[in-house]
Amino acid sequence: IGAAAAKPAVEKTIPVALPNYDEATSTRLQVFLDNNDFGPGKIDGQMGEFFRKALVHYKRAMHLPETGAVDQWLLDQVPETFTTFVIPPEAENFIGPVSDKPSEQSKLKALKYGSLLELVAERFHSAENYLRKINPGINLDTLKPGDSVVVPNVLPFKIEDLQEGFAQPDPAFANRKIYVDTKDRFLLIYEDKQLVAEFPITPGSTTLPAPLGLWKILGIATLPTFRHDEGVLQHGVKSDTFFDLPPGPNNPVGILWMGLNKPHVGIHGTNNPETIGRAASHGCIRTANWDAARIRELVTVGNPVSIFR
Repeated sequence: IGAAAAKPAVEKTIPVALPNYDEATSTRLQVFLDNNDFGPGKIDGQMGEFFRKALVHYKRAMHLPETGAVDQWLLDQVPETFTTFVIPPEAENFIGPVSDKPSEQSKLKALKYGSLLELVAERFHSAENYLRKINPGINLDTLKPGDSVVVPNVLPFKIEDLQEGFAQPDPAFANRKIYVDTKDRFLLIYEDKQLVAEFPITPGSTTLPAPLGLWKILGIATLPTFRHDEGVLQHGVKSDTFFDLPPGPNNPVGILWMGLNKPHVGIHGTNNPETIGRAASHGCIRTANWDAARIRELVTVGNPVSIFR
């Protein structure tokens, strides 16, 4: 462990140029890929970078020609691109005050969503602006329980189903391996030589890059408390000045901390899914909360994690 990282044995070059599709086709295919654990990034109807990578990875997993062509049978797997979500009364339990200052965050009981729009967007893996686009005439900034919102027909991320605590080892996933590509910014999960899932990530930063090498998962915590320590965040070393930030979707590590046997490094969620693949992370592997929740269900403690470039 900690030795040189290895790339997946079946890795192939991902084509750079793929066909472009109209918004309706793009959204439909994003929904299909997302529902099959090949994360296209946020659902926005655009043929973006992560959309293209997810499509090629899905075809690789299915042993299909790795092209950008959209076969009709793929689209037929999504009977309806959109569905309607009626906001339930209990949704308000997950809305609360927000702050971007750790000193103020540490005083809150939980780091909840700042609005019902934020909850709906994360629940359905979407960009907030895209929800505004597909809900013309509705003021999404004044949502309340009982309101109906048109949303992408993805398997919803349900914050209410999560429980604080540590995951127990799952023997069924003992043979799985995680590969983190820091150059192309995606995480792959393999069962032996079979690719089973892929998700977009942000891997570290220029100052604190994700550590290349072969590691393993030491523990998996759901709804973790986060120690905000500038010494760790800036230099990878603990200091005596820190704030303990409470659990919640707006915790800096989101709804998941998957610690590696490398101090202060893990795979985790985020409080800002719009920045995945763009803004830097402090040496860790950051994913959208909805993807973090799925990764948690696909791997187990002890799995090797190969981080490479």
